[in-house]
Amino acid sequence: MAKVAFLGLGVMGYPMAGHLAKAGHDVCVYNRTAAKADAWVAQHGGRSAASPAKAAAGAEFVMACVGNDDDLRGVCEGADGAFAGMEQGAVFVDHTTVSAAITRELHSTAGGLGLHFVDAPVSGGQAGAENGQLVIMCGGDEDIYARAEPVMQAYAKLCKRLGDSGSGQLTKMVNQICIAGLVQGLSEGLHFAQKAGLDGRAVVEVIGGGAAGSWQMVNRYETMLDDKFDHGFAVDWMRKDLGICLSTANENGASLPVTALVDQFYKDIQKMGGGRWDTSSLIKRLNEAG
Repeated sequence: MAKVAFLGLGVMGYPMAGHLAKAGHDVCVYNRTAAKADAWVAQHGGRSAASPAKAAAGAEFVMACVGNDDDLRGVCEGADGAFAGMEQGAVFVDHTTVSAAITRELHSTAGGLGLHFVDAPVSGGQAGAENGQLVIMCGGDEDIYARAEPVMQAYAKLCKRLGDSGSGQLTKMVNQICIAGLVQGLSEGLHFAQKAGLDGRAVVEVIGGGAAGSWQMVNRYETMLDDKFDHGFAVDWMRKDLGICLSTANENGASLPVTALVDQFYKDIQKMGGGRWDTSSLIKRLNEAG
């Protein structure tokens, strides 16, 4: 069992840190809103700290799951940042979805301080975090990943290193690119079924077992048909992720026409007041358009 710090107790981080405690690790948590950290300690035990640096003090592994590039830099650097509190040889594992550029920057900064850094974005949503069934895509030095992987298994269904620093984040971009197209296709299919006078549930029962089947179809079609979008990954966060994908594609020359289009559709959802709706709300845009 390891001494672990966990930074960021949002809808993903809160249950992920809980799985670490349940697995028997010695966990200290930090959250920007201290009341959330206090609630976590009351539920799971362990300790909380007033800053990332204090949480990271003495930890063998420091896990983070925050919001964006700036949030990640904030919990890593500065006098109160985790890097200032970590002991040489300790490993920082970042579960945030951020750019590969900041990942490589922090990997280099950590190395200069005698620390290690693994990028490890996750897929599986809130349900995957709560059930300990996340897919974790990792980048970083092979031997350091090998040290961190057993700790991540506390909340992983699958954990795999894809290459050097930044490879995990690049793989997460592929994940989000694929999801964007799938959700739009599913939205259009269900919208078409409704307009055609078909029973959407019966349609999915038939086509879900064939080539059209997907995780999105199995897990989202019922709430999409019921016009309910209050669970899963929020549109605001999806747009943040797609922005990273499109920016990176502009740098590496990849062509992402569908991703760019769906990003604009999500912008429409935000204008409808749906920034906190889950990503399957693309169907609502179609239904309300007629």
